[in-house]
Amino acid sequence: MRLDVLTLFPDFIDHSARIGVVGRARERGLIDIRCWNPRDYASGNYRRVDERPFGGGPGMLMMIEPLRACLAAARAAGVTAPVIHLSPQGERLTQATVRRLAALPRLLLLCGRYEGIDERLIAHEVDEEISIGDYVLSGGELGAAVLIDAIGRLQEGALNDADSARQDSFEDGLLDCPHYTRSESAGTAGVPAVLLSGDHAAIARWRRQQSLGRTWLRRPDLLARMSLDEADRSLLASYRRDWLAALAQPSAAGDGD
Repeated sequence: MRLDVLTLFPDFIDHSARIGVVGRARERGLIDIRCWNPRDYASGNYRRVDERPFGGGPGMLMMIEPLRACLAAARAAGVTAPVIHLSPQGERLTQATVRRLAALPRLLLLCGRYEGIDERLIAHEVDEEISIGDYVLSGGELGAAVLIDAIGRLQEGALNDADSARQDSFEDGLLDCPHYTRSESAGTAGVPAVLLSGDHAAIARWRRQQSLGRTWLRRPDLLARMSLDEADRSLLASYRRDWLAALAQPSAAGDGD
C-alpha cells in the first residue's frame, strides 16, 4: 500500500514511520510512505503557505494555491487515490474505518496547520475528513501518524503473528480481554487459575466473558450497538453477578472497623 502525506513537516512523518511495526512494514515493502511539502509549491521569495482569513479574526489559514499544486504533483506520481483530511471536524476514526482504508491501494493524507485550510479547497479536493478524537492539535501530522500506524499494522505480513490483529480491541466490537505473562518476580500470583489450566475451551470462554464484561464496564456504548447471542448474554450476566458480588464485599481494610 502507498500513503502520500501532504505536510509542512515531512521529517516528523518520516521519522515516526521508521519505528515499530510500521517501520518493519516499510522495510518489508508492505507500505510505501511519501511526503510532499506544500511549501515546495508556493510562489514568491518567502514561499508563503498561509494567509489571513476573510472576515478577520485570529490566526492564519493555509492557502489554496500551494496545497492544490502539491496535490496535483502527488496525484501525477501514481494512481488516483482518495484524499483524507485529518481534522477535528471529521468523522471519528474507528477500527472499521481503518480496515476499510487499509484495503485500498493508495491514500493521500492532507495535514492542516495554523487555523486550518481554506474551505474551498476542502470542498473541491477532499474526499473524506477524519478525526482521531474530540480535541485540537497543532496540526494534522499526529493524526496522520496515528492513521498510518493503524493502517500499516493491518498490511499482510506486517505483524509476526496475524492473529494479533484479529484479537485486538474493537475487531469484534468489544474491548480486548486482560492478558498476563510469565514473570520471574511475580510468578503466577494474581493470574486467573483458568489461564494456568491448559483447558483451551475454558480459556476461550473466560476471555470472551472478560471482553464482554470489560466493554460493559468501560464502553457500554459499544455493547449498545451489538446484538448478543444467548451464549454471550449468559457470559455477560455471569460477569455482572460476580462483579456486583465482589463490589458488595467489605474491603480488607474495613473488616476491623
